[in-house]
Parts: sequence; C-alpha cells; structure tokens
Amino acid sequence: MKIAFIGLGAMGRAMATNLVRNGHDVSAWTRSGRTLADVTALQTPGEAFEGDVVLTILSDDAAIRSVIVDPDLLSHAAQGVIHVVMSTISVAFSRELTALHTQAGVAFVASPVLGRPDVAADGELQILAGGDPAHLARLASVFEVLGKRTWSLGDEPSGAHAAKIACNMMIAMAIEAMAEAVVLTEANGVAREAFFELILNTLFGSRSYQVYSKNIASRVYEPGFRATLGLKDLRLATEAGAATGRELPMLAAIFGRMGEAIAAGHEEKDWSILAAQTLGEADKNS
Repeated sequence: MKIAFIGLGAMGRAMATNLVRNGHDVSAWTRSGRTLADVTALQTPGEAFEGDVVLTILSDDAAIRSVIVDPDLLSHAAQGVIHVVMSTISVAFSRELTALHTQAGVAFVASPVLGRPDVAADGELQILAGGDPAHLARLASVFEVLGKRTWSLGDEPSGAHAAKIACNMMIAMAIEAMAEAVVLTEANGVAREAFFELILNTLFGSRSYQVYSKNIASRVYEPGFRATLGLKDLRLATEAGAATGRELPMLAAIFGRMGEAIAAGHEEKDWSILAAQTLGEADKNS
C-alpha cells in the first residue's frame, strides 16, 4: 500500500519506520524538511494525496488548516485516497474537516492515538478510530502495524477526536491527583516513593499513573509531552465542554493550573510539570 505522511515528528517517524518494515511504500512531507531512511521525501504536501492513504500528524488545527485546507489540497486528491487525521484537534474543526472532505469526495477518518513515541516504536499504540466502517476496514492492515488495538468509536470522525481530548484531560487530572495526594502524605511523613508503590500496586496501576508518578518521584520533568501541547489539549477540552452547555469544574481547575506552570516559564517541560506547580517545586525545574 502507498502511504504518505504529512508531518514526521517523533510519533510520525516511529510509525513510518514500522510501516516500511512491514512492506509498505512510505513517503512523507514535512514543514521542517526532515527526512527518514527508506521513506521517500515529497516536495509538496499535495503529493501525499496521490497514493492510497494519507496520515496527517500535524500539531494542531492551525497547522492542518494552513497546510491542507487553505491550499485546497482535497480538491486535487487522487480518487479513492483515504485521509487519516491522527492529530489531536478540536471537535469543531474535526466536524469542519468532515464537511470539507464530503464536499471534495475524499474519504476522511480520524485516528488519534494513545501512546508516546516509545510505544509507537513498538507498534503498541491504542488507536481511536472514527469514520465510515468501510474506510476503517480498508485501513485495517495499516492500523495492525501501528497499534496494539483499534477502538471503533462511531461513524463520525469527531467522536474519535472528542475521545482523545477526553483521555488527555483525564491524564492531566491524574497528574494533579497524584500531586495533591503527595501534598497530604508527605506532610505526614510518608515518602512519595512509598506512597506511589502503594497506589500503583493497589488502586491505580494504569500506564498514566506509572509514567507520571516516576516524574513526580524523581522531580524530573523533561519532555515527554510538552506542557504547551498539554495546555492546547486542555483548551480543546474546555471548548468542547462549553459547547455542551455543561459545567466541568475539574477541567477548569486543571486548565488553570497548567496555565500557571507555563506562565512560570515551563512551557518546554513535560506537561507533568503541573505537579511541580502544585508541590511548590516548579522553581527548582527552571
């Protein structure tokens, strides 16, 4: 299968390498001009729409709009190509993309993922898929290479993007929950390492708790997932929440705390730096 990437950051490089290893014809266009062994470098993003599948992994709504929507690449796409947006984007923009693809007659699937670059390198991503079941069936061989499991989340791409935003919101809440728990336990003589050993082996053994408890225990908050991207995803969650007309108080609190961490100069740290903000240790990580 001819698969093209638009965007080749850490996640994209891991995915592309796996697809090449599994016999796919892989090409890529990047804004930075970054190249990868055995991946054909494309000169324009429009060339990506000449194959079978386009995997877009750009940073946000604005990047996708400037690279794909504004130049009207969809109107020149090859017949039968499937465009898969793996980025974490807003629900509103996902719906806009659905309408634009329908107008252009281009298949559109959302497949944001759960997992960091090391998970992507192992082909163990959790793929959150939204779109026409027929399109998802055509992508099965691609998703089998990239992920451990594909979760079908309905016929509308916006559902998958909403689910990804919700997952990232919950991870941020888990980070804050651990930080606040450490405030309570350390004040009463319990070492944070001992407390984390307790919770990881009883109530909270998920990967999010495992990964970010290590950062909090070691007081090291190197990326990872940059705090600026975490703030972006919490903003997307806030916007999606506002559209429902319902109050989400935990989200409001964690969005504010992440903003405080970035305002304190930690935008390039891992987003778990918000724990250091709560613990009063942020200045030590400048």
